[in-house]
Amino acid sequence: MAEKAQNKEQFVHAVFESIAPKYDLMNDILSFRRHKAWRKFTMAKMKMQPGSTAVDLCCGTCDWTISMAEQSGGPITGLDFSPNMLAVGQAKVKEKGLEDRISLLQGNAMELPFEDNTFDYATIGFGLRNVPDLRRVLSEMQRVVKPGGMVVCLELSKPTWQPFKGIYYLYFKHILPFLGKLVAKRYEQYKWLPDSLVQFPGRHELAAIFQETGLKDVKAYPLTGGIAALHIGVKEKHHV
Repeated sequence: MAEKAQNKEQFVHAVFESIAPKYDLMNDILSFRRHKAWRKFTMAKMKMQPGSTAVDLCCGTCDWTISMAEQSGGPITGLDFSPNMLAVGQAKVKEKGLEDRISLLQGNAMELPFEDNTFDYATIGFGLRNVPDLRRVLSEMQRVVKPGGMVVCLELSKPTWQPFKGIYYLYFKHILPFLGKLVAKRYEQYKWLPDSLVQFPGRHELAAIFQETGLKDVKAYPLTGGIAALHIGVKEKHHV
């Protein structure tokens, strides 16, 4: 099992290293150009206060990291295991003039290099699907947020209503890999995306996992017919 997790980690790392320059464009295609609207909805639910701190895991090219820094004005940390993705993100941070608010580091979402009870928020956007052990990542996120802090996951999900479900899976399984080939010259990597989604828990299952890890007041919101979902959980105030 450990070997399988390690293989997945190595493969995912190679995928993101290779697609980094085209990642934002592919995100548009992947989400039917809805990912910005989903992030806006998420930010409204998070209600960040001035000075709020956050760690953004699997921060990739840093769109969400930047949104949080702009909204809270507080220090935001972005963490990703792909140097190429972080390089794209760093360029964006510099372009926005946010180097004083955002610090980026390479690291592993399953072993966060932070003290307990450090941040007001721990977020992960389109990254939980790619980690070898999502329960461990959620536990780490819970560990590093302060009591009363929020663990937030925005992720692709499984549409539940027909005929949309059938159309979406057709798109995801057959059309998307070819778009990946055309746009990013990476057929194999984008063929892997639908496979990762098949293995990933649905919206209600993921909400149950949030609760199992000890998070309270768990809420799950379907987005765009369920092709994505937002999950939010709160760390108990007197967490032992």
